[in-house]
Amino acid sequence: MAKTKAKAEFSRYLQANGLRSSTQRDLILDAFLSMPPHLTAEELHRKVARTDGGIGLSTVYRALRLFCDAGLAKQRHFQEGRSCFEQAVGGDHHDHLICEGCGRIVEFECQEIEDLQEQVARRHGFHLTRHRLELFGRCPDCADNGDV
Repeated sequence: MAKTKAKAEFSRYLQANGLRSSTQRDLILDAFLSMPPHLTAEELHRKVARTDGGIGLSTVYRALRLFCDAGLAKQRHFQEGRSCFEQAVGGDHHDHLICEGCGRIVEFECQEIEDLQEQVARRHGFHLTRHRLELFGRCPDCADNGDV
C-alpha cells in the first residue's frame, strides 16, 4: 500500500471515529509502512524509539490496533506466542510458509491452490468468505544445518 494512500485512509478512519491525529501515531505509521512485512510490535517499537525515545511499547501496540481497525494492517499469529503485523494490501491475498527453525516467513501466491480450495469448499456445500493457509516446515538454511 502506498504511503500516501495509507496515510489518507488512516486520516479518514480517525476522523470518522472521532479520534485525533497525533505526531506519535504519524511517526509509528511511517515506520510501519517502511518496514518489512511480518514485524512484531517490539521490532516496530525499536525503530520508532530511535526517532522518539518517548514513545512506549504500549503506544505502539495501541497504534497497531488502530491500524488493524482501519484496515491498514493485519495481525497474524504464526508461532506460539509470536504475534506479527503485516500491511493489509488492498485485498491482495497471499499465503505463508513458516520455518519452525528460525521463524522465517515467506509469502507466496499459487492460483492452483486457490482453485483447489474453492473446489473442496463447493464439494462440501460451502461458500468461502475468507481463508488462510499457513504451511510449517524448515527453510533451506535450517534444513541444511541438520535441523530437519
